[in-house]
Amino acid sequence: LPLQDDVANGTDEMEEDVKVLMKADPTKQESLQSEVVPDPMEGEQTWPTEEELQEAEASLKANRRVVKVPKGTSKYQAAWIVDDGEEGNEEDDDDDYEDDNIDEDMMEEAVSQEGESEEEEEPAEEESETMTVPECLRDDQYDEKMEEDEEMLERYKQERMDEMFPDEVDTPRDVPARVRFQKYRGLKSFRTSPWDPKENLPRDYARIFQFQDFSRTRKNLFRQIEKEETEGASVGWYVTLHVCNVPVSVMESFKAGKPLVLFSLLPHEQKMSVLNFLVRRHPSNSEPVKAKEELIFHCGFRRFRASPLFSQHTSADKHKLERFLRPDAALVVTVYAPITFPPASVLVFKQRSNGMHDLIATGSLFSVDPDRLVIKRLVLSGHPFKIFAKMAVVRYMFFNREDVMWFKPVELRTKWGRRGHIKEPLGTHGHMKCHFDGQLKSQDTVLLNLYKRVFPKWTYDPHVPEPVPWVRSESALQVPEVEME
Repeated sequence: LPLQDDVANGTDEMEEDVKVLMKADPTKQESLQSEVVPDPMEGEQTWPTEEELQEAEASLKANRRVVKVPKGTSKYQAAWIVDDGEEGNEEDDDDDYEDDNIDEDMMEEAVSQEGESEEEEEPAEEESETMTVPECLRDDQYDEKMEEDEEMLERYKQERMDEMFPDEVDTPRDVPARVRFQKYRGLKSFRTSPWDPKENLPRDYARIFQFQDFSRTRKNLFRQIEKEETEGASVGWYVTLHVCNVPVSVMESFKAGKPLVLFSLLPHEQKMSVLNFLVRRHPSNSEPVKAKEELIFHCGFRRFRASPLFSQHTSADKHKLERFLRPDAALVVTVYAPITFPPASVLVFKQRSNGMHDLIATGSLFSVDPDRLVIKRLVLSGHPFKIFAKMAVVRYMFFNREDVMWFKPVELRTKWGRRGHIKEPLGTHGHMKCHFDGQLKSQDTVLLNLYKRVFPKWTYDPHVPEPVPWVRSESALQVPEVEME
């Protein structure tokens, strides 16, 4: 019995030496939910309310212009009455029409100089027809000699294969271009044309979180952490941590003899969002790295797999997609990943078939912004067939009449700096009459730019296989010290 009392007294003394540093405060604990469970009914269209209808009517009344019309004029007749400002626009249109007539007259002169057959004096009606529709612009002329066009098209393709055109694509022959490129649009200016960042978002965007102002949230959070005074453990202390609700799989995957790193999370860092990293390609890597290729990221204390997008680093509101990781410039890498507050360094690795990891890029976290517009560009090319002053007949861009009419509103440009637009189709095999701001050269190429917003793939995987030892040493240098809350 005395022995038992001594043991009991010893255990009491040991318990008295144990000091509780802090306990978890349930009021400060955040939910471990990392993704939003989307509701499939949230995207349903609803009938507008009475308030929305009244607002629409008020906006129409505000934009309604008042025009003085004669007594007894109907609404349909009043719509055709223009103001003084609109008359000026009509004068400009008349000037353009006169320029077009001059160009067509020059076309006729060029055709006559080439030795084209022209009938001599005929009645006035027939003369007017030949003046308005030159022989070089007739539809039936371009429906003939298709074998020669096929041979010339193959020759152009072979010449273009020797040069680098990353965005230029061939128009498909088996699928109409209006169907193949139906998700693309034309822009007057890539820099200034508007683009709604909330338009046509993928379903994965319903699973992520977004900040109203990320930089302001970060400043307020760090300022609050600096004000809080927390008493933690000192150097040399042995601390016992009790963590609840730990899955059994975590303990089963833990291997004895290897270090177990413990860190604390700041608010919102357990939630998924779209992260943008500013990286530069490592000089030791020379192999090409394509966009949406699976890579391994070491961001701060995290390590995960993802398939990123590469885009240009500019100050504009739209950023052009890069198909490869360029070695001569800094690029922005966009992935789905857990929220992290900068400063946080990032290392990007590529896994070989033998399990080795190659370092391909280094950088830092740039922003957490799902609204960053990454725009993919496609370029359709055509070649001038007949050139007459500011008018030209272009071929090989489209191969049917309906595609020409579909892409008629999109602006054209050339590799030598000319700009223009499609006037009308010629024939049934894709030839079209185009008007430019100057005379084209026979060596020039006509281009039509199309744009589409792209999004990264949801391939986030936190279960990364154990890297080789030299990779662990490199990544250990990148783990920052995080203060306990």
